[in-house]
Amino acid sequence: MTADDVLFVLASLQRAKADIWVGGGWGIDALIGEQTRGHRDLDLMHRQDQEAAVLAVLSAAGFVESLNWRPIRFVVTAPDGREIDLHPLVFGDDGSAVQASPEPQHPFIYPSSCFVTGTIQGTPVSCLSAEQQVYFHQGYEPSERDRHDMAQLRRAFGIATHF
Repeated sequence: MTADDVLFVLASLQRAKADIWVGGGWGIDALIGEQTRGHRDLDLMHRQDQEAAVLAVLSAAGFVESLNWRPIRFVVTAPDGREIDLHPLVFGDDGSAVQASPEPQHPFIYPSSCFVTGTIQGTPVSCLSAEQQVYFHQGYEPSERDRHDMAQLRRAFGIATHF
């Protein structure tokens, strides 16, 4: 998934008035303001009540659903193998959000402060904060990509990470 691919997807979703936040590796690179590694996929958080619009845009761009773990997440894949991992969020009146988890009594929590702006190729994009990225990178054995991403957050923001 190239930076141009990401910007095309985000612009298409923006035209459809869908609220989207970039997470994962591209989200970290957006916070840093530069691409620091290659990316296999694009992680997007979206308002669950806008899912039909999100799917319509991605379908028109050639993506088809390839994994369904709703309500936690689902994946769409383009014919050339590009993947988008989608995470539906339900927002509260205070701007915070929750995402279903495998343990229903313990949903993933998104405080309102975690929705920030970064840049990809100089273009402002909505993304998740460094603190939220660290929160989601705990409780599992990290891959080399995860280690790289956390090192970037430590370097850029001087924040503590779990690995």
